[in-house]
Amino acid sequence: MEPIRKFNRFELKYLLSMEQARKLKQQIAAYMLPDQYAWDSGDYVISSLYYDSPDLQCYWEKIDGLKFRKKLRVRIYETEENITEASIVFVEIKQRYDKTIQKRRIAIPYRDAMTLCDERRLPDEYDEKDRPVMEEVLAMIEERNLQPTLITSYFRHAYTGTDYDNGLRITFDSNIRYRINDLDLASKNLGKYIVSPDRVILEIKANEKVPYWLTDLIAQNNYRLIRISKYCTGLDMENEFPRKIEVY
Repeated sequence: MEPIRKFNRFELKYLLSMEQARKLKQQIAAYMLPDQYAWDSGDYVISSLYYDSPDLQCYWEKIDGLKFRKKLRVRIYETEENITEASIVFVEIKQRYDKTIQKRRIAIPYRDAMTLCDERRLPDEYDEKDRPVMEEVLAMIEERNLQPTLITSYFRHAYTGTDYDNGLRITFDSNIRYRINDLDLASKNLGKYIVSPDRVILEIKANEKVPYWLTDLIAQNNYRLIRISKYCTGLDMENEFPRKIEVY
């Protein structure tokens, strides 16, 4: 399957209890489709290695609420097999411009991702279509002196829109953890909790607008928007000054 290298969308986030998440999954089942790449349980595991500068420029851009900001991460959608140098990962630049999320990403073997992001050079072999993103990654790393900083991992239960809601995606993230040591995606070190294990982060992702049936459900259930970054919250927890989650 040809990887999607660029896309734009906006995201809305909510913090739910396990019971609220269970109820919402039942409510949206009539409107959406289960993620086709999920395990038989409906879940899958995502681990992401985040890069930042020595003075945590990416962290502070988020905390300060800059309308234009971006960050670099290496992400893997885990399977039952152990992660190896040949495992396919995504190298992503996630950029926010005002309320719009833009992503540029490439799918390459883990060893090539480390060559690119840690050794700061192009892999020996790569798809020429990936070169623009690779060069942007290298420029960002050099400009900011980016270094491996933190890994997050969590279970994700996801749904995708039908033809009537093309581009719509809803995800439920649970068992959300982080670590600042042992920054190897292949490690089985689980790390510490970012939010309480009885809480779920709901994300609504849409290309243009959220359909009426979904906004109606959100209003009926009285969910309130939050502002949270897994990466920033992990650093806050590690430094023992967790910031209060901003609720709208």
